[in-house]
Amino acid sequence: MAYELKSARFLAREVLEKALAPGDAAIDATMGNGHDTLFLCESVGPEGRVYAFDLQPAAVQRTEERLREAGVWGRAKLFCLGHEHMREQVPEPVRAVVFNLGWLPGGDHSVTTRWETTHEALLAALDLLLPGGVLVVCAYPGHPEGDRERLELTAFLSGLSNRVYNVLHQRFLNASPGAPECFTVQKL
Repeated sequence: MAYELKSARFLAREVLEKALAPGDAAIDATMGNGHDTLFLCESVGPEGRVYAFDLQPAAVQRTEERLREAGVWGRAKLFCLGHEHMREQVPEPVRAVVFNLGWLPGGDHSVTTRWETTHEALLAALDLLLPGGVLVVCAYPGHPEGDRERLELTAFLSGLSNRVYNVLHQRFLNASPGAPECFTVQKL
């Protein structure tokens, strides 16, 4: 099979691959275990810059280790802060921003993203995006805060002006309950 639809995260990565070029700046709003941060660092190349946020020290440590092992440590600036602090920490416009909502894989499930801080971070991300830039959000329903975030995210993104943004919502119709959904926003 030449092409296979796999998951919301797979769809998000495809969008980011097409949007990013060497020398770009990007943001990982929820660094988790550092997989997206590493992908962004590889995509922007040695001249690019990645800003990554997570409020859990274990996430920052794992991400730093992953970036050092891959030899791309110098391309990233990691913040042990919630993504709602993005506006104060990112000094330049960016080509891409990625969010994976929910909890740290392998971490404490009581520590999860919350709509109030996610909303604030989304507003900052939209302001920081360059024209043609993309914002990709993977939402994980199936737990109370995840369900709430997906509903609020859907309403918020549906209200964005179509003169300023293109907004796409992708989900697998035959997936099990709680399967991740991908939201993509491109600034025009």
